[in-house]
Amino acid sequence: MKTPTPLVHRSPSAEYFFVEGCFITEWWNAPADGAVSVARARVKPGVTTRWHRLRGVTERYLILEGRGRVEVGDLPPEDVGPGAVVLIPPGVRQRIANPDDGDLLFLAICTPRFTPAIYEDLGSDCGPHGVPRPKARIATHQEDPAHEPHGT
Repeated sequence: MKTPTPLVHRSPSAEYFFVEGCFITEWWNAPADGAVSVARARVKPGVTTRWHRLRGVTERYLILEGRGRVEVGDLPPEDVGPGAVVLIPPGVRQRIANPDDGDLLFLAICTPRFTPAIYEDLGSDCGPHGVPRPKARIATHQEDPAHEPHGT
């Protein structure tokens, strides 16, 4: 039996702004490996990302630097710091805030991999059980056809 050649990705994508309110650097998001994607997310001080959910994808936040306050589903907000792992089941609303003076950095690990089609914006404010309240239309960034954006 032939051993498959491993895929090696040596250089992350350039950081870009994603519509939910954070900056994303793709570390791994390849169609050849649909099982997982890994991106580094950066949330600036004083910023809270928009409520959103990922359809059919489990996401994990692995906090690298800074402090955050994460909200998942209808659970109470939880303070997180370096080393914390947040598990977000498929289809559950989520957002994270950075109350600190420095950047909040974390890995967003998605299984299966993130694609733009699974991202659902719920707006800056979201009602009970993930039902979005009326929201204004938001502008999206220009997508680079060479890579697929990764939300958090």
